[in-house]
Amino acid sequence: MASSRSFAFTEDWVVVILGLATIFLALSGVVAPVPSFSWGDSAELVSTIADSANMAKLGQQFIFVFATAVLGAWLLGKSVRSLLVVFPVVFVLTVLALILAGNATVKEYNLEAVIFSLAVGLLISNCFKLPDWFKEALSTELYVKIGLILLGTTVIFGDILKAGSLGLIQALAVVLSVWYFAFWICKKLKIDKEMSLMLSSAVSICGVSAAIATSGAIKGDSKKLSYVISLVLITAIPMMIFMPYMAEWMGLSQEVTGAWLGGSIDTTGAVVASGSLVGEEALKISTIVKFSQNVLLGLAAFAISIYWTYAKSVDEETKRDKPTLKIIWERFPKFVLGFVFASLLFSFVISPEKVDAVKGSLKNLQGLWFTLAFTSIGLETNFKDLFVQDNKKPLYAFLIAQTFNVAITLLIALLLFR
Repeated sequence: MASSRSFAFTEDWVVVILGLATIFLALSGVVAPVPSFSWGDSAELVSTIADSANMAKLGQQFIFVFATAVLGAWLLGKSVRSLLVVFPVVFVLTVLALILAGNATVKEYNLEAVIFSLAVGLLISNCFKLPDWFKEALSTELYVKIGLILLGTTVIFGDILKAGSLGLIQALAVVLSVWYFAFWICKKLKIDKEMSLMLSSAVSICGVSAAIATSGAIKGDSKKLSYVISLVLITAIPMMIFMPYMAEWMGLSQEVTGAWLGGSIDTTGAVVASGSLVGEEALKISTIVKFSQNVLLGLAAFAISIYWTYAKSVDEETKRDKPTLKIIWERFPKFVLGFVFASLLFSFVISPEKVDAVKGSLKNLQGLWFTLAFTSIGLETNFKDLFVQDNKKPLYAFLIAQTFNVAITLLIALLLFR
């Protein structure tokens, strides 16, 4: 089932081509429809999700991403015939995960679709022996990186001005202090650099998206990424529930509480949910602070890419010699350029009206590519690889860093919003 092509592009350039093609198609009017996966009970499941109009949207979306995946396989010189079998299976499993995540009760606990897609994939791969050709057709990194380029369209630099100076100051202070503390803790616990970078970014910036962006920038191990994301999602639930009550017990104002929640809780959904428990002002401030952190994701991913490229060049290529610009360029993850380009395009070139017209579809596609990637990770992963003895140190590092995050964010919130 080998490809018949005599040459192939590198994966990063293929990602740039596919990601930007998706964006420009949307801007030209070819917008992928957004199917609904929200439901509360079995009756609504049938009437909303299984509705013919919604199924038609789902079918159109499948054709769109299927064509993108096939083109990607062809450009990479991979087997297209294998993908014709594998991708529909991955898509169906991903849709199942999206339906599970769309349940109203599940949403209350802020359990994201990626955790369900990972679980579904793991269940199948550990109950059935998948053939090698099936696993070889899975393109986890390709899907993640396409999603990351689309993520760039949501990082609008102009929006940071709307967040207010205090929100930006807090976001910068929290991200920098927590990131360096988390990385220092990981170093003290002798955790490898890959895990350290992903964990530090997840704790300090914006949880799942930051972990995925960092993993893409450093070409990280998908199993380590899955572990970090699991930690983020699991810890977000008790924080979302108990921190508002802790704030009330401490007698914090809504402004301080909102800043504390927005800077401490790693997932945007959990921030909104916890802010809503406190009040309108807390919800507003928490959203502003979290949004400011989200905007910093692009800068962080770019900085991490440069750091990792340089560090890896020193370690592997040049030993004690200074790495050349050529080596740095060869190792630099080119998809980051697509991410930055998309962000700059939507920040300074595309009109706000046009951005509003396409952002829903692109955001939905971004989430779909991420979920497809985690279904693929599950299908190629053994349970034992996720929960091994060595994973205790990252767990300790994450909990210590998260505790520091909660404390330092409260201090900064008191200084800025009191």
